[in-house]
Amino acid sequence: MRFASIASGSSGNCVYAGDDNTHIIIDAGISNRRIEGGLKELGLNATDLSGICITHEHSDHISGLAMFLKKHPVLVYATKETLDRIRPYLAGIPSEDFLHPILPDEVNEVGSLKIQAFSISHDAANPVAYRVTSGKKAVAVATDMGYYSPYTVEHLQHLDALLLESNHDIHMLESGPYPYYLKRRIAGDKGHLSNETAGRLLTEILHDDLKHILLGHISKENNFPDLAYEAVRLEIDLGFGEYKGKDFDIQVASRDHMSEIFEV
Repeated sequence: MRFASIASGSSGNCVYAGDDNTHIIIDAGISNRRIEGGLKELGLNATDLSGICITHEHSDHISGLAMFLKKHPVLVYATKETLDRIRPYLAGIPSEDFLHPILPDEVNEVGSLKIQAFSISHDAANPVAYRVTSGKKAVAVATDMGYYSPYTVEHLQHLDALLLESNHDIHMLESGPYPYYLKRRIAGDKGHLSNETAGRLLTEILHDDLKHILLGHISKENNFPDLAYEAVRLEIDLGFGEYKGKDFDIQVASRDHMSEIFEV
């Protein structure tokens, strides 16, 4: 199974997951050109995709979807509420037959992959994160969460690779240029995970076979990649578990460049 971030950040998100037989992307919040370029780096064409999984309707997760579908019709998986919100942005798409509603916690088989959405807390219609399984291997993409719960932890168990939100540094957010209402939104229960909260979540799901961790959705204004990396590692070091931050391959996903292609 392979896993890579094509782009991750408040300006656009797109993640690849697949095996030898089936290929999907999670979110299409970047241009068609960048999506095609990322797939090319993976040795794929857009026509190789079996589906696009959408987490929620915010523009940094769907801005490239309409143009991509005009050129490359492919099934789109999302909750019914999310599909209802994105329909107005798909004007000019000749058919809605490609829109496939899913339910949180339900397992959908897409080719050789099993895809399970699970609910997250964010200010969107019915947002989800995704867990993707091929045989005994599993990866997940979990961003845009105001908080996590035992339910979240349960769905992130026994992964081989993970892209996890590490959106902001709390102190940078508090002292930064954003208006007060936006600071409250980001730090609230329907906002985004801070570096420290991401680190605490990781301490609850770490295990020997979790080979690759990508920290994603890094805020351009309220975080730095190195700060996210060090804060998350420190939370792991301070945790009550047996692991330390140095025990794991932790990297930061870029908003502008594709990540390493991970084989699990």
